[in-house]
Amino acid sequence: MKYTQGIYPIIRKKAVAAEIYDMTISCPDVAAAAMCGQFVNIKVDGFMLRRPISICGIDKEKGTLRIIFEVRGKGTKALSQLSEGQLVDIVAPLGGRGFELLEKDKKAVIIGGGIGNPPMLPIAQHYGKNAVVISGFRNASAVILQQDFKESGAETILCTDDGSAGRKGFVTDALADCLKKEKPDIIYACGPSVMLKRIIEQAKNAGVRCQVSLEERMGCGVGGCLVCVCRTIRDGEEYYAHVCKDGPVFEAEEVLFDD
Repeated sequence: MKYTQGIYPIIRKKAVAAEIYDMTISCPDVAAAAMCGQFVNIKVDGFMLRRPISICGIDKEKGTLRIIFEVRGKGTKALSQLSEGQLVDIVAPLGGRGFELLEKDKKAVIIGGGIGNPPMLPIAQHYGKNAVVISGFRNASAVILQQDFKESGAETILCTDDGSAGRKGFVTDALADCLKKEKPDIIYACGPSVMLKRIIEQAKNAGVRCQVSLEERMGCGVGGCLVCVCRTIRDGEEYYAHVCKDGPVFEAEEVLFDD
């Protein structure tokens, strides 16, 4: 895993939903090396630990990365108060394994839950019209990226828990409907573990390959601490993997969830 530590300017920043912010950073060397499914670790002044944030967009020609994050504590609150033109200290690109993209003519179902939606955008842009994107949120006030997903050419299905936007229900309900219509070549998912566990079961029952990006708390982001260990299975034996170094993307059959 090769990464760079540097200080880079914020060239674009806006609020996209309640306490959710969209930020573009000019970092040509990082953008050149970044791949779909990786993340950045951002230093926030006054806080010891960096904040890990998924990469939402990679523009190698312009040399930029796009990130979208939700305010969940004092650190991300401070990050949200930065403005265009200010500098951020990042370590990136991080993640030893990102999403594997198949040929563009393959069929993909792409599923994001809440703030797990941003890293799914580059996948949708890769597959375009051959993708179905299922996005799940608590309610209408938390919905993000729907226009971006539509502009990718993918079919979009919006779900909210309370039915205040799109269809009422969970992303797993929409996935079940999709699997009844057509068997895709691959399923990608990122979101809460309870959602991922059910999606993995659905993919297994349908005989469809599935890759999931795990959301875990991270300390260092480079495999030096034990904060983000997760239970996985390799060659028939249980193995404690680091989400930051060994993932964050795993094949569905590798992941073991605590009951």
